[in-house]
Amino acid sequence: MYRSNVFTCILALIFTMIITIGLTINARAQTKGLMMATTTSTDNTGLLDYLIPHFEKETGITMKWTATGTGKALKLGQNCDVDVLLVHAPPAEKKYIAAGYGKDRREVMYNDFVIIGPQNDPAGIKGKSISDALTAIKSKLAVFMSRGDDSGTNKKEKLLWKNAGISLPDKEKWYIQTGQGMLSTINVAQERNGYTMTDRGTYIKYQSQKGGNAPLKILVEGDGILLNQYSVLTLDPQNCANAKYDLALTFSDWMASQNAQNLIKNFRLLEQKLFIPNAK
Repeated sequence: MYRSNVFTCILALIFTMIITIGLTINARAQTKGLMMATTTSTDNTGLLDYLIPHFEKETGITMKWTATGTGKALKLGQNCDVDVLLVHAPPAEKKYIAAGYGKDRREVMYNDFVIIGPQNDPAGIKGKSISDALTAIKSKLAVFMSRGDDSGTNKKEKLLWKNAGISLPDKEKWYIQTGQGMLSTINVAQERNGYTMTDRGTYIKYQSQKGGNAPLKILVEGDGILLNQYSVLTLDPQNCANAKYDLALTFSDWMASQNAQNLIKNFRLLEQKLFIPNAK
């Protein structure tokens, strides 16, 4: 009888261990997480805090992200430090995929870039074309704050100086590179009574922080070259074997879904749209 009871207890213990191990393995299998590198604008505006809970609820995938300039975000993907990217520098993104670092690129939303500056507009750029505005800023030696961080915004800004026929004035005293994100750069421009270029979404966020009456105003807008396209990029499994390609593709598909596109469309501050959905 004693041996029988011992044997029964051992069997019960083994059974309990098997169940426990099975539950642990199952729990781990159900824990699906993604790490994303993205731009400061999607983070600063609050868009991701608004979108990601919906994504997690609908897919069961948890999402963490790091916000940095697009150049650094692409580098994080190249080094396999993240699983997916949400960035806004189309020429750099296409080169990235051609180099074998990225696999899929899906356009999901856009806004536009604007030049902002003091209301008294010391360089007289209000209403000018982007090229004429930059020429006027250079000619007046007006303070211009650049992010100088290889972000998507910084890449676009460099292109605009080039298109205006002006060598990048990075050695000029009036041209100041902050090396910081967009909101920080706007605040420095405000302190220095200078100009800067920003995406419209971050400008609206800045407006909201100033109670709707921001000291820096939009002075130049509307040129076609100021389009600011955002895209989701997956990493190429041949370069990053450990990146969670399937989950990244799920995120890309979700961002292009009707529900996510409606969420982006309805995301507003001060009754203004910060991003316009345009997934195909």
